[in-house]
Amino acid sequence: MKKLIAAVAIAACAVSAGVAYAKDWSTIRFGVDASYPPFESKGADGKLKGFDIDLGNEICKRLNAKCVWVENDFDGMIPALKAKKFDGVLSSMSMTPQREKEIAFSSKLFNTPTALVAKKGSKLLPTAESLKGKTVGVEQGTIQETYAKERWASQGVKVQPYQNQDQVYQDLLSGRLDAALQDKVQAEIGFLKTPRGAGYQIVGNDLNDPKTLGEGAGIGLRKEDTDLKKKIDGAIADIRKDGTYEKIEKKYFDFDVYGK
Repeated sequence: MKKLIAAVAIAACAVSAGVAYAKDWSTIRFGVDASYPPFESKGADGKLKGFDIDLGNEICKRLNAKCVWVENDFDGMIPALKAKKFDGVLSSMSMTPQREKEIAFSSKLFNTPTALVAKKGSKLLPTAESLKGKTVGVEQGTIQETYAKERWASQGVKVQPYQNQDQVYQDLLSGRLDAALQDKVQAEIGFLKTPRGAGYQIVGNDLNDPKTLGEGAGIGLRKEDTDLKKKIDGAIADIRKDGTYEKIEKKYFDFDVYGK
């Protein structure tokens, strides 16, 4: 009898535990680094805005879920995701082989190139030869940091990481940096087309290296959350199919950022 009672108790605990840990996606928390306009930034009212923010809110709407945005430094996104501080990284995170060893990704959201920004007339190019002895600013944890360190650091280029993109531009403007490496669209819209970027320009060609720079950005997800990935992928497909993606895109860009 005692064995039977014990067995029933164990089964009850198992069912209880299963219920307690059942995944409920009525609320989806997205991690974001709000220093990367036009993809994600803060308005004068302190509210988050940007292409990624609009896409995330639309995805949540399609899934009948409440969207909660959790601000986090970009270099800590993957550890925070794994620690369940949030459920997904929606912050212009490129899908690279290195990251895919640690986390899963949703379907592609967009694909934009990487480029170097420097003062007009500097004659700098995005090559190790041209940048030798120079200091290049990058945001910590980004594909641009990985690229610069792998391709340039060993050849006499000082690669200086910063906690966020705003700090990169601040030091570029102050003269502590010779150039900055970041997403090309972010540089053009978030810096070069603003008053503070008036004396700067994109120099040289776009950089292309799928191994370090990836082939597009997606939502970073925990590998075990396959149900959430399925839901989000379905929502992205619907947004693309019914024209909602293009409507959101046109608010920020006059060209197609989805890419090939």
